[in-house]
Amino acid sequence: AFENSTGQIDVKNMEFDDYESLPTHDVGVHMMAGAAAGVLEHCVMYPVDCVKTRMQSLKPNPNAVYKGIFDGFRRMTINEGRFTVFRGMNVVVCGAAPAHALYFSCYEFVRQSLGGKEPGHHPFANAVAAIIATTVHDAAMTPVDAVKQRLQMYKSPYKGAIHCISDVYKSEGIKAFYRSYTTQLLMNIPFQCSHFLVYEYLRETLNPARTYDPKTHVVAGAAAGAIAASLTTPLDVAKTLLNTQEKSAISNSNKRYITGIFNALKTIYSVRGIPGYFQGLRARVIFQMPSTAICWSVYEFFKHFLFMSQVSKKESLF
Repeated sequence: AFENSTGQIDVKNMEFDDYESLPTHDVGVHMMAGAAAGVLEHCVMYPVDCVKTRMQSLKPNPNAVYKGIFDGFRRMTINEGRFTVFRGMNVVVCGAAPAHALYFSCYEFVRQSLGGKEPGHHPFANAVAAIIATTVHDAAMTPVDAVKQRLQMYKSPYKGAIHCISDVYKSEGIKAFYRSYTTQLLMNIPFQCSHFLVYEYLRETLNPARTYDPKTHVVAGAAAGAIAASLTTPLDVAKTLLNTQEKSAISNSNKRYITGIFNALKTIYSVRGIPGYFQGLRARVIFQMPSTAICWSVYEFFKHFLFMSQVSKKESLF
């Protein structure tokens, strides 16, 4: 539809509304767009993520009990310094770029291979693509999350990311960085499957003509994030416990470390009961809605921008 008589893509006559049908099969485009989306998503929403981590603590310090996100943010900045809510963001930036580059490139490749980019709804292709992309993404991000969440905890004993990595490696070994990997997968596979299924369904429903429509990415992304976050909060609480190894909670289990999802879920129940599985639910939803909206909006924009830049360069050679 966008090619001229010589078989080249006709940039001059291509309408901006033809965005959704662009043949973006370039892995480099997906990786660069994904990296940009991942970094911006995590940076913009990092303070909320920091408060969420503390709200998921099973036996928090009395000085770290918050009524909500805004109360937590206010008290953290007043009592601990204005930059407290950004502790650990540097390690996330370093990890989010390659992790999201792999995530989106894998998702687009698998989805394309299974025919998921054809007009209409393709839940099977979207789900399979989401599972494979999540497995690769989590392999890169699990160690990052382990370091990040230890730095986010109240009165963290670590001076920074390097100190945390060094100290954890010396005291707990390399396995400490992947202690929550299986839990992360068990959480993120249903999270990402429901996320992608809802996102792609809403995008097709709200924008059946497949034209470029930024508000569709925002609305579909936010709704998908909220639904997926709500469904997987119990596993997120378990992941936080495995990553932080909260000492006050571990003391109840008579173990040196908590390992495995079942031990984590059992510990949560013994400490807080059923409500413990939903610690920080509101904070998680409030974090995920704008987070996924930002991620999809930035990704789709950069994908379009980078692809069009490449096409323009090729056209200038003819």
